Amino acid sequence: MVSIKDIAKRAGVSISTVSYALNGSPKVTDETGARILAIAEELNYVPNAAARNLKKQETRIIGVFLTDFSGGFYGQLVQGMKDVLHKKGYDLVVCSGMQSHRMLPERMVDGAIVLDWTFDSGKMLQYADRGHKLVVLDRELVHPNVNLVQLDNKAGATLAAEYLIEQGHHHIYVVTGPDNSFDSLQRLQAVRQTVKRYGGVTLTEIPGDFNKGAGEAAARQIIGGYNGPCAVFCLNDEMALGFYNTVKSTEYRIGEHIHLIGFDNIEVMEYTTPRLATIDYSKKKWGALAAEQLLKLLSGESVENERIYVTLVKGESVGKVAT
Repeated sequence: MVSIKDIAKRAGVSISTVSYALNGSPKVTDETGARILAIAEELNYVPNAAARNLKKQETRIIGVFLTDFSGGFYGQLVQGMKDVLHKKGYDLVVCSGMQSHRMLPERMVDGAIVLDWTFDSGKMLQYADRGHKLVVLDRELVHPNVNLVQLDNKAGATLAAEYLIEQGHHHIYVVTGPDNSFDSLQRLQAVRQTVKRYGGVTLTEIPGDFNKGAGEAAARQIIGGYNGPCAVFCLNDEMALGFYNTVKSTEYRIGEHIHLIGFDNIEVMEYTTPRLATIDYSKKKWGALAAEQLLKLLSGESVENERIYVTLVKGESVGKVAT
């Protein structure tokens, strides 16, 4: 790979002169600058971005770290981030996987937005200690260089559970997310508290994984032991869709035999028949707010933790049962 040392040798000038010329500095004459640029082009010189960024202490790139990209959830969230960052002259890099986590300590990005349960909390606090700026969406961390922008999971799950109970349901199945998912744990905790508060309601927990396959498996389990109308709360819409599709292929009917509600209100939910009940919030606003908070951290501003509020979307997938 050609370096500025090679250009300096060919041009018969110092390395610093080449550096000035490549960066458009007035410290070199137009004639010398033009000659150096011509030599750089001739040698197919490509600037070392990492070295340049280290010198400038910025990349103008923000990293968003996600557990994965599957399902219909992430598009609006990332679009909200992108809209805010592009207006401020930043690019956005979407990352997933353990190897991508090194982009932060190696300063390939100026800051990070994290919605990735595989990103170790201890590591993030270490990076924050070194001055890295983080906005976290999926856990609770306390550090001056970390800001929290979290979904009001407990309020949403409480709305869903109360909706089912108020429709007369006394037996509720809840299909959970991954064991290490902050969102799943908060939602499940709220369902347990709601059921306990009302009394007279039984709760059956079915392990899930926030994907359609988990919803399909839960549907087969419930259908296999079906003994009367029951309510099912899938802790995200991907599982609710998997559940819905499985039941649709049987003699049982959603909203009559099995009453179903999800969480996230992804776009496809409004096209189901019957319309699936769910918990709604603005994913685009969530992403935009996360980006805004990170930019404030990067500029040295003081920021407060933020919360994204939720609402209940009723649907024909949940009906009244005799009490």
